[in-house]
Amino acid sequence: MTQHLAAIEELFKQVNNQPVVRIEKIPQSGSDRMYFRIYCDNGTRFIATFNSNVPENNSFIYFSKHFKQIHAPVPEVLAINNAKDIYIQQDFGDTTLLNMLELNGPNELVFDLFKKSLKSLANLQIQGDRNLDYNQCITSKEFGQQAILSDLLYFKYYFLDTLKIPYDKEKLLEDFEAISNYLSHVDYKFFMFRDFQSRNIMVYENEVHFIDYQGGMKGALQYDVASLLWQAKANLSDEWKDELLDYYMTCVENELQSSIDKTTFISQYNGYVLIRLLQVLGAYGFRGLFERKAHFLSSIPLALQNLKWFLQNKKIGIHFPVFETLLHKVVSDDTITKFTPTKATKETPLVVKVHSFSYLKNGYPKDETKNGGGFVFDCRGILNPGRIEQYKSQTGLDKPVKDYLEQQTKMTDFLNSVYDIVDIAVEDYIKRGFESLEVNFGCTGGQHRSVYAAEAVNRHLKNKFGVKTTIDHLNKENWVQS
Repeated sequence: MTQHLAAIEELFKQVNNQPVVRIEKIPQSGSDRMYFRIYCDNGTRFIATFNSNVPENNSFIYFSKHFKQIHAPVPEVLAINNAKDIYIQQDFGDTTLLNMLELNGPNELVFDLFKKSLKSLANLQIQGDRNLDYNQCITSKEFGQQAILSDLLYFKYYFLDTLKIPYDKEKLLEDFEAISNYLSHVDYKFFMFRDFQSRNIMVYENEVHFIDYQGGMKGALQYDVASLLWQAKANLSDEWKDELLDYYMTCVENELQSSIDKTTFISQYNGYVLIRLLQVLGAYGFRGLFERKAHFLSSIPLALQNLKWFLQNKKIGIHFPVFETLLHKVVSDDTITKFTPTKATKETPLVVKVHSFSYLKNGYPKDETKNGGGFVFDCRGILNPGRIEQYKSQTGLDKPVKDYLEQQTKMTDFLNSVYDIVDIAVEDYIKRGFESLEVNFGCTGGQHRSVYAAEAVNRHLKNKFGVKTTIDHLNKENWVQS
């Protein structure tokens, strides 16, 4: 990562003469792109992106410049390096529309921000479509029948097939063909954002700004509004969904300067809601069930509840008997329960005690409880940042050490395996009313790897189970200080 920081600073100097105070890496989410925030001594900030996928960068940069010409709320790209794997752009801060919803609840302020988002979306889709070179798209130029079929297959392979529900494959594919054919023949096709959700809408100075549209292509207007209003994590009320959809259709009519057939538009919209719900479950399955990323696993139950409500209340204007029967099995109570972790309550007696320790200084922690149980995980198979001079006086609590362990070692894989094992015990102990469980992490010095792992597991158990925890770093008084 050090070489990226140097390259970013050098590129920044070419477009801005303000001295750089520091450059900080922003935590990654679902993609492989690495984001950095540049801080200048006059208080201004910028975002730098490193991405080895140059075609993806080219699409983002082209779309950004194009949409800027119609005054769409997208970031200005300020500089691009010769290799086109680093670029610097405007910074819209850290607050997303989802953050605003979670912080304020569904109040008037947040509702107005959703309306602003939809109004700007309609403008970007329709006006941005004019003179746009769709040859700049990363993959397909258009979200047509094959792209819709791909989303359905993505759901099939990464989520449906993991449930091991028997079905007739040939008849299922026939239903997929029918759905993709129906939805590819819509009345209004313009620029499609592709991942228009509240996480990709930044709120800065009470205005909305869009990011992450590099996967865009030509497609149905309904797809993006379905993505926003049916985002599982946002969990918007039915009233909000209906009101905002009606507002969006008015915005579309204003941009087109003509009326639309709202009945047909809504029927097609419902079809794209279904596609989007399935595509999201496929993504959650891939990121959660295959890559073992906890955030995506925790989102599955809500996504299933979303799909269940949709199947019970909405119609898309086409019959798909085999797939519909299968979907009702997917959203059964048994399936949803399978993905829903047992939550602790105020009455739950369980306390999970998490420790880090040094094999050399402390030895195995002594269990003071009567049951004598728990886990001890050896972190010494992970590369040791304590051997690197700049990290010797730091700990697993410090950001540079965290970044090293997350990016340069197999710590993430190690912890995913730990979560799988510990979660079984915690869920069982909650159900059975047990009072105590210990989870211990040891490394050579008890300062870097074990500390990071203990903090991560402590955070994971609180977030997933809501269980009471304590955490203690047993070798703290012996940590190397600068």
